[in-house]
Amino acid sequence: MMRQYELVERVQRYKPDVNEALLNKAYVYAMQKHGHQKRASGDPYFSHPLEVAAILTDMHLDEATIAVALLHDTIEDTTATRAEIDELFGPDMGKLVEGLTKLKKLDLVSKKAEQAENLRKLLLAISEDVRVLLVKLADRLHNMRTLDHMRDDKRLRIAEETMEIYAPLAGRMGMQGMREELEEIAFRYINPEAYRTVTARLAEISERNKGVLAEIEHALSALFEKHTIKAGVKSRQKKPWSVFRKMEAKALSFEQLSDIFGFRVVVDTVEDCYRALGLIHTTWSMVPGRFKDYISTPKQNDYRSIHTTIVGPSRQRVELQIRTREMNKIAEYGVAAHSIYKDTGGKANGATHTISKETNAYAWLRRTIEQLAEGDNPEDFLENTKLELFQDQVFCFTPKGMLIALPRGATPIDFAYAVHTDVGDTCVGAKVNGRVMPLMTELKNGDEVEIIRSKAQVPPAAWESIVVTGKARAAIRRATKNAIRKQYSGLGMRILERAFERGGKTFSKENLKPVLHRLARKDIEDVLAAVGRGELASADVLKAVFPDYKDERVTVTPPKQREEGWSRIRNAAGMLFQIPGRAARRDKTQPRDDAAVPIRGVRGDLPVRFAPEGAVPGDRIVGIIQPGSGITIYPIQSPSLTAFDDQPERWIDVRWDIDENNRERFPARISVTAINAPGSLADIAQVVASNDANIHTLSMVRTAPDFTEMLIDLEVWDLKHLNRLLSQLKENSSVSDARRVNG
Repeated sequence: MMRQYELVERVQRYKPDVNEALLNKAYVYAMQKHGHQKRASGDPYFSHPLEVAAILTDMHLDEATIAVALLHDTIEDTTATRAEIDELFGPDMGKLVEGLTKLKKLDLVSKKAEQAENLRKLLLAISEDVRVLLVKLADRLHNMRTLDHMRDDKRLRIAEETMEIYAPLAGRMGMQGMREELEEIAFRYINPEAYRTVTARLAEISERNKGVLAEIEHALSALFEKHTIKAGVKSRQKKPWSVFRKMEAKALSFEQLSDIFGFRVVVDTVEDCYRALGLIHTTWSMVPGRFKDYISTPKQNDYRSIHTTIVGPSRQRVELQIRTREMNKIAEYGVAAHSIYKDTGGKANGATHTISKETNAYAWLRRTIEQLAEGDNPEDFLENTKLELFQDQVFCFTPKGMLIALPRGATPIDFAYAVHTDVGDTCVGAKVNGRVMPLMTELKNGDEVEIIRSKAQVPPAAWESIVVTGKARAAIRRATKNAIRKQYSGLGMRILERAFERGGKTFSKENLKPVLHRLARKDIEDVLAAVGRGELASADVLKAVFPDYKDERVTVTPPKQREEGWSRIRNAAGMLFQIPGRAARRDKTQPRDDAAVPIRGVRGDLPVRFAPEGAVPGDRIVGIIQPGSGITIYPIQSPSLTAFDDQPERWIDVRWDIDENNRERFPARISVTAINAPGSLADIAQVVASNDANIHTLSMVRTAPDFTEMLIDLEVWDLKHLNRLLSQLKENSSVSDARRVNG
């Protein structure tokens, strides 16, 4: 275990004027507080914060950050209090230690909302002071290094959590060295067999190419020396996880990988970077499409370097990175390499600093925090943040030359939302490099994108499946929710007008203002939307506005009369919907007469039937063998399938094989909630008939003063046909909701 004076000496090597008193005080305090506590390995617990501090000294961080590392577990795991830390070390350090204490472990097996909340706390704390991130990552790195002492299940959970959150977060903050070590250790525990295979192959290839690497390194060094460029040249090997990920993503073998080895050229100045590049390109042929200049357009994590690939000595493809020493330091340590600590004076312990937030990494962090402020629910926030953490970037430009960095795979819709939410919401088209292109076009580095806008546009919900940025997804979801809310609000207005008229009263929005508290709604639009959705009864609103109102209309429908009423409705529905004749009106739960549904994968002459909820071409389907009675076809999302989870022998792999020359309709079940008013059923009938769909059965499953819920078994051509029908039903003014029923 490192001694007190050894820690001070480590910091003195890069900071001669170190505040020794602060480090000594933090060392002694933490050691006393942790006392005889032990880690899972049996080592004294204090060895952990000490190792975390040592990791941070390797990054050349200031003594205040080192002291926070020593103290980071004291409030959580010992009798130490925030007040005590404040008194001994000052409120700034107390805030940092408490901030780290509040960040509970991000548990992948916990509920998503809980995990999202912890990630939100982490990002908020980092946005206030980057030292929280540096200590947290160093803490995680030491825990990963000692993971062998954990239980198998806990080891796997921590490794997955590291790969999901901490490693990409380190990368996003530019700390590539930290990211690579976290990924490599996590890979070793998540997929040990793949890790062993990849590592063994890399060692074998490295040994085999040792001579070639030395030859290339010598040729490059000689070239720079001849032209008086002071440059360090060093070969590097791709890390196991990086190799495995590329092989998986691109379905490549080891032999097909051309970038297992690369060379890093480190020079003194930016001018030398471009001089070195010119020499390399005039000496050896460049591989087209393999040149990237991250000096003129840095990555969002502040990474700067020139990347190029040449056909070098011995006709080998050689990947090169050219950068200055300062760029190399930032590439390795990211935000930790910036001069972000500036003494503001006034505090003897040296812990008072301001944090510069002008780096690209912080710009990304600020945008992520803005999404929190815009009210994303926790699950959406977690999904969007993870999505952005893992994405590489492409760089595009507005017509005025503004640079927009986007995740790889981004579309013009993502670009529009990156410019501004309003631009995204009103986007109707895009020009890429002067040509009108589809909105789902994947953007490439250097594209100039012009967004075509219309104030009448409302972003379609389908855009959510096209975009790749969290900001775009969140904005589209909000716009969709607002559009649905507006639709429900209009529906609620009509329901209330009719209810008030029925009660001999006049409806006015202004009447709702004084009674909002009684209805537990924050504004008038909330009331209208709640009525439209069926969450609030119109009678309750009427009574809230007119407390003395009494509904004197009391009617009781005898059961027999009620059943006769339903029969008349069904008969009317039959005429409106053109219910097919007796032969076609078969029970979908019974075998078809000809048992000839053309579903590839069903062998022999077994009779085929559909589950009660039906299935249509376009659905993913599965067959369940019914002993003695054939096969039942279910859509894969049917909850009914859970009944067969423990009977895998009954599952049959089936898929559609539709004869386009002999098309037929297939069964589907939908639920429609409509306004309880004359003409509603006719409106629904008209929509169904105009869409060339047939009704098999119709039943009223729930009737309330304002709404009627119907269960309708339809016959449609395919999934697109069904979705189009549902979409038009939802747009109908008589309909509150229309959805498919699966089981």
